[in-house]
Amino acid sequence: MKLLADENMPFVQELFGDWADVATCPGRDIRPEQLRDVDVLLVRSITRVDEALLARAERLAFVGTATIGCDHVDTALLARRGIGFASAPGCNKVAVGDYVLAALLRVAAHKDWRLGEKTLAVIGAGNTGAEVARRARALGMRVMLCDPPLAERDPTDFVRFEQAMSADIVSFHVPLTRTGPHASWHLLDEALIGGLHPEQVLINACRGDVWDNQALLARQQGPAPLTLVMDVWEHEPRVLAPLVPHVLIASPHIAGYSLEGKARGTFALYQALCAQQGRDTGFAPEQLLPPPPVAGVTLTGVPDQVQLERLVRLVYDIEQDDRAFRRALGQPGFFDRLRKDYPERRELGSLRLAGAYPAMAGLGFKV
Repeated sequence: MKLLADENMPFVQELFGDWADVATCPGRDIRPEQLRDVDVLLVRSITRVDEALLARAERLAFVGTATIGCDHVDTALLARRGIGFASAPGCNKVAVGDYVLAALLRVAAHKDWRLGEKTLAVIGAGNTGAEVARRARALGMRVMLCDPPLAERDPTDFVRFEQAMSADIVSFHVPLTRTGPHASWHLLDEALIGGLHPEQVLINACRGDVWDNQALLARQQGPAPLTLVMDVWEHEPRVLAPLVPHVLIASPHIAGYSLEGKARGTFALYQALCAQQGRDTGFAPEQLLPPPPVAGVTLTGVPDQVQLERLVRLVYDIEQDDRAFRRALGQPGFFDRLRKDYPERRELGSLRLAGAYPAMAGLGFKV
């Protein structure tokens, strides 16, 4: 069996190497001619799997994407051709929760806010949105959930989009869709951007095309800019460079890039392919992970907001990502290079807190 994988997927050799001929390459550079004799293709969100890419894929029997979203894969095409498919829903929800928690604490320090006094709206209440909501509630924030498709089935726990957009902080966690009753392309459009209060904070850790970046730039260059946290950008890997100086936290689509999240993504595809091939799975994801650099901390009291930010930074320093992004901005290929060379990042759950403070578990720590 020949297997081709995105080079940014970890543990491919460990999981597949004993029963497949494994090759890797940059996900954005995968070409049709490479797939002529490939049986298994494993990708991430930057590889568009469509008719053009699969034009010469005569042996392809399985495609897996180590991501939550599938907007980059023509699943109908795969079904027509009888090619097996798997994704990894929820694989990086914990990492995105860590990212947004770190962003909230940085925003609070920047604006001198007490987060327990603020309202967070989560647009898209799936795996990542629900995880973000859990962290916010653990901070004492009032949380509003907005998810029209879910609300159609049970409106009890959801608010309308217009109400959600009035929150102090609005965090987006929707898939990218361009058609249908709940299309998310430019969900944050020029008209909506123009009507927001200047004290509001917007976070995007889903897909860049959900926000109209040009309209945001116009707003940010005006007299009443917003506070922005942007992990994703319209037209990636291209970035609207003039917008970056007007963004509080900027990063290169790495919110879900924890080592644990990547391991879960690859492992989900391993399980799916094993099921297709009738093989037993011989690993557990935890077996793949090295020990964390900081394994434990003893607390002598419940940390306040400032201490909590320091505690989060022991595991994940979001400002380090922001500094790296700004330093590299404008260099050829900087966006993909930052993703490829992203330093090993662990999740907050890799840190065990000694001390009987169960509420810290709601923030993602191990207690």
